[in-house]
Amino acid sequence: MSEGPVDAPYDPAEAGAHRPSEAGTHRPSKGDAHRPSKGERTRARILDSAAELFSRSGFHAVSVRDIAAHAGLTHAGLLHHFPGKESLLIEVLERRDRIDARELFPGIARPGAPVPPPAERLRLLIGVVARNTRTPGLVALYAKLSAEATDPAHPAHRYFTRRYRLLRAELSDLVRALQDESGRPGDLDPAVVAGQLLALMDGLQTQWLLEPGAVPMEELVRDFLDRLGLLPADGPEGADRTGEADGAGAAGVSG
Repeated sequence: MSEGPVDAPYDPAEAGAHRPSEAGTHRPSKGDAHRPSKGERTRARILDSAAELFSRSGFHAVSVRDIAAHAGLTHAGLLHHFPGKESLLIEVLERRDRIDARELFPGIARPGAPVPPPAERLRLLIGVVARNTRTPGLVALYAKLSAEATDPAHPAHRYFTRRYRLLRAELSDLVRALQDESGRPGDLDPAVVAGQLLALMDGLQTQWLLEPGAVPMEELVRDFLDRLGLLPADGPEGADRTGEADGAGAAGVSG
C-alpha cells in the first residue's frame, strides 16, 4: 500500500503536530503515567520492527507485510495503526530525532525552553557520537536511508533535506556561541565549520559500519573540534548524557 511521498517530514518546531495536543486530551495521573496503552505498545513494537528491517534492507526492499510479520501482526492489523509504509518510515525517523532535539536544540523542540550553555551543548553532541557506537542498527538505518533519499522521488527526500538544513543552522549557531564564549570570534566561519562537522560525522559513520574497530568516531570528532579550538577543556565530554536505547529513538544528529 503506497501513500506517495510524505509532505511533512520531521521539523522539531512541528514535532507536536504528530501527537494529540494537550488541550482536551486525557492527562494521566501519577498512577498511570508510565503505563502505555495496548495500542501504544503495539505502535512501539511496529516501529521497532520497521527500524530493524529498514536498517537491514533499506526502505524499498521491505514491505508492509514484512514489517507486520516481524511485529507479530496481520497486514490489516498494522494498517490499523499506520496508513502505509511511507508514514511508518517517517515516524521511525522522527522518533529517533525528537529525543535529540530536546537535548541539543531545546529552543526549537520546545520554544521558550532554557538553552544549555554552548560548552554543555557541545558535550551533548559528542555524547551522541559516543552513543552511536553502541547503536549500530540505528546508525545503519540513517546511513542507508539518507543515501536512498538523495533520489527526489524517495518518500524521505524532503525529510532529510530539511533535517540537514536544520542541523547546519543549529550547529552554525553553536559554533558562533562557542567562539563568543572563548573570546576568539571571527577566525572561523561558523557555517563552514558546521558543514564540515556534519560531513565528518556522516563519513565516519559509514567507515565505522564497514570496519568498526578501525574507526574511533568519538576520538576523531574530538580531534577535529580540538584543532579548531572549540573543544571544552574543563573535563570529559559527558558521553553518556543522552539515552542509549537502540529501538526507542536514539541519536539523531548525524545518522
